[in-house]
Amino acid sequence: NCSHNSKILTSTTQLYLIMFKSLALATLAASASAFAPAQTGKASTQLAAFENELGVQPPLGFFDPLGLLTNADQERFERLRYVELKHGRICQ
Repeated sequence: NCSHNSKILTSTTQLYLIMFKSLALATLAASASAFAPAQTGKASTQLAAFENELGVQPPLGFFDPLGLLTNADQERFERLRYVELKHGRICQ
């Protein structure tokens, strides 16, 4: 009877060991994919109008994460740039 219980315990332990190894392998694969290079697309033609402005730097190029200038003209760009500089100076 005692040897039967140890065989069950051993098979249960083996099952947990296999599950742990699988989980560790899946975690390792997921963390490795986090460091893969991101796919970046070209800027749209509307935003390409601002690619030559001061502050545009590689590899990002023109950086507008909130999309504030998606359908903006040069006047809107200059107004937002002015406000950005004004508030930046106040914060310092």
